[in-house]
Amino acid sequence: MQLAFILYKYFPFGGLQRDFMRIALECQKRGHRIRVYTMIWQGEIPDGFEVLIAPVKAFFNHNRNEKFRAWVKADMMKRPVDKVIGFNKMPDLDMYYAADPCFEDKAQNLRHKFYKKTGRYRHFYEYEHAVFSPQSKTHILMISALQQPLFVKHYQTPAERFHLLPPGIALDRKAPSNASDIRQAFRQEFHIKDDELLITQIGSGFKTKGLDRSLKALASLPSELKKKTKFIVIGQDDPRSFLLMIKKLGLSEQVTILKGRSDIPRFLLGADVLIHPAYNENTGTILLEAMVAGLPVLVTDVCGYAHYIKEANCGVVVDSPFDQQVLNQALQSMLTNPSSRLSWQQNGLNYAESADIYSMPERAADIILGVQA
Repeated sequence: MQLAFILYKYFPFGGLQRDFMRIALECQKRGHRIRVYTMIWQGEIPDGFEVLIAPVKAFFNHNRNEKFRAWVKADMMKRPVDKVIGFNKMPDLDMYYAADPCFEDKAQNLRHKFYKKTGRYRHFYEYEHAVFSPQSKTHILMISALQQPLFVKHYQTPAERFHLLPPGIALDRKAPSNASDIRQAFRQEFHIKDDELLITQIGSGFKTKGLDRSLKALASLPSELKKKTKFIVIGQDDPRSFLLMIKKLGLSEQVTILKGRSDIPRFLLGADVLIHPAYNENTGTILLEAMVAGLPVLVTDVCGYAHYIKEANCGVVVDSPFDQQVLNQALQSMLTNPSSRLSWQQNGLNYAESADIYSMPERAADIILGVQA
């Protein structure tokens, strides 16, 4: 079959983008042709992929999206495909990979009442409605059980169109047999002393991921503990406002912000705690990547994959409603209890050996190739 994959932007370090790549490669491995429509492509193009970059521009994102969709539709009219798989919400999809949370629920609960009068709102509501309405024929690949009831609440989507996927953690995230050697070399490279502690936060979208909460928690540590605690942040985002916050909180000696990179497993093995106090998060793949690497996790319960941290007992989950003091105390407790960190580490490694948290690309390909368009 000729498959068309559509996503607004591809770059190697985004969670949605990595999921797209692994699913598309799995479909290709099964003998199908891959065509990709996008507006931005950063990174290498796999052998055999046909990547089409739309030459569309607009001042507002929603206008650009509409121009992009029209461009894609025109190309597919000339060169038809067998199935269309979207990684962003839009009309005329056979499959939608639900990486983003319910837009309408956020609009109703987190936005001002006048927001619904904007062109931006109308665009994103219409594109979400096109996927989830009862009249739509789009099948939905769900990666968060928390979100399905919200879509059903707002759109009355029939249950048979939802397909819940297991997580898809890459096997290279599992702690290798020489994990201790990698950890030692990493800490030497980044000048982390034996008596120092390293926190890490990994993920693009610093605001949504709660980097401000992490910085406040670090700043709240007792003076001596704070002096011997380093914090490395990794993500593809503009750090300027957070650099100002770091300076204001007096954390310039403790915090380093790095751009997205491909050697994340080294950071997971080299750190002592992963912190992820997100404001909202559909899944949170990095939580499971930390778990299978043996890195204890501190996370808010709004993350779709936070329940795995509880089930595996490999860290601390901060319950809603969020309280900064609770996060502060949890971080201090985790940093000052090496025996607890060791237990969480072993619990995570044990869980990683038996849980089905690796098969998402294969299961997604089964559904894409098996469901009649």
